[in-house]
Amino acid sequence: MTSFSKNLLGWFCKHGRKNLPWQQKPTPYRVWVSEIMLQQTQVQTVIPYFDRFMQSFPDLETLAAASLDQVLHHWSGLGYYARARNLHKAAQVICDQHAGQIPDDFEELLQLPGIGRSTAGAILSLAFQQRQPILDGNVKRVLTRYHAIEGWPGETMIQKTLWKMADQQTPQEKVAEYTQAIMDLGATVCTRSKPKCGSCPLSVDCEANKQDRQADFPTSKKKKILPVKKKIFLILKNDQNEVLLEKRPPFGIWGGLWSLPECDQEADPEAVCDQRFSCKITNQRKLKIKRHTFSHYHLEITPLLIEISDHDTVVMESDQTLWYNNNQQKHLGLAAPVASLLKNIEGMKQ
Repeated sequence: MTSFSKNLLGWFCKHGRKNLPWQQKPTPYRVWVSEIMLQQTQVQTVIPYFDRFMQSFPDLETLAAASLDQVLHHWSGLGYYARARNLHKAAQVICDQHAGQIPDDFEELLQLPGIGRSTAGAILSLAFQQRQPILDGNVKRVLTRYHAIEGWPGETMIQKTLWKMADQQTPQEKVAEYTQAIMDLGATVCTRSKPKCGSCPLSVDCEANKQDRQADFPTSKKKKILPVKKKIFLILKNDQNEVLLEKRPPFGIWGGLWSLPECDQEADPEAVCDQRFSCKITNQRKLKIKRHTFSHYHLEITPLLIEISDHDTVVMESDQTLWYNNNQQKHLGLAAPVASLLKNIEGMKQ
């Protein structure tokens, strides 16, 4: 065992997090769901989502049998919805091809939707006590600072170096504790800003600390100016105070979620309503513009609240469209901006 792992395990014994929901009765299923939720998402954000998810889908069979709408509903607001779609699909694959048992083999885990090298390593380490290195964002930060590794961690050569370091530091024993320890250290001590080096068990040998260059690691990716895409969101409201929703394609941004019909800024909303839904606008007004930022662009949303006539005969519900009323509490997957708009317009007078 290296001094790195020995010191880290000693710290974890005294200061590590041991009462997180997924650490209680850590079955492979609970570990897997938590690891997917924790991808690019902080622990405190994940905890209430994880608890609600487990209440509704307490085991893999229940998750596999659920509809995608039910799963996305429980994911609404957590973001990165491909995670939810992959989790649902993987549960079905495990039931069909692995007799309902999450594989304890690294290569088999990698074949499942949504599971990459680091997630597979975490599942095998935490749930099956197998020695596997991991390399999530917290671990990258710890290792780049400890070894003073220059270069953006997303670059291929830097990735290879980090995986080598991660493997070298991972001990042969106490692998679950070590995996949790290095994630905890990155999340609570070796933080992105203002790291608590005085409380770090690795500070004596940490190159970034010795050089007083903590802020230089990990090297940031060169910032690029995100483009702005502009869309009009059509809030088609009938005399029953219901709003028309459309189901998005099962891929891409908000894939599989229910959303508002949209059109380009240059389009004529009246013509769009007539051509797509055969309905006539009786009243309309623009609401406050909203901006939602994705990883690769900003979406500028102009909500257009529209009162329509003859909705019963011209816009019928289908598997791709429905009339939504907040009071009905339908279990739908809604993107955060759409859910916010629906809440804001509830009870608004035209």
